[in-house]
Amino acid sequence: MEKLSGYCAVVARMDKDNVHVHYHDKEYGFPIDDDNHLFARLILEINQAGLSWTTILNKKDNFFRAFDDFNIDKVARYGEKQRERLLADAGIIRNRLKVDATIENAKTIKAIQKEHGSFKDWLDKHHPMSKEEWVKLFRKTFRFTGGEIVGEFLMSTGYLRGAHSEGCPIYKKVLKTKPAWTQKKKGADRG
Repeated sequence: MEKLSGYCAVVARMDKDNVHVHYHDKEYGFPIDDDNHLFARLILEINQAGLSWTTILNKKDNFFRAFDDFNIDKVARYGEKQRERLLADAGIIRNRLKVDATIENAKTIKAIQKEHGSFKDWLDKHHPMSKEEWVKLFRKTFRFTGGEIVGEFLMSTGYLRGAHSEGCPIYKKVLKTKPAWTQKKKGADRG
């Protein structure tokens, strides 16, 4: 068996009830088809900026409650009352820039859905691209999306390779789901 590296190696040493084990084994690197779940992952990655992923995973259920299960339609309609409620909620990250980015990014995804059918279709339309190309696209399209956020979002949702080391038992499970990074777009000469 190949040696584990990165996140896989760290998680392999954790107790099975650690929040990272569930995320690593059941979510990280697996494709997401639902726009609300894609939005949730993007917002969780945004909220991780400057903090540990452990903090986000421990607050994940609180985030889903606070943001109406990341229902894009509902979040896009949030006004000042909801913004103030979120900024007072100790169960999530109370950062005005991140809260504002969540609301504005929901509005952006609504526009993307109107033009492209879905957020997933928009992602699929742009795949495959290099991480640098993705970062440029996200920075021009969304708020609060730097290189680390975009890279982790795309890796965690199967658009970029690298979520699991090849020696990780979860790697083969992810491959069976045919994530986007394993697919070449028909007629594409980039890989």
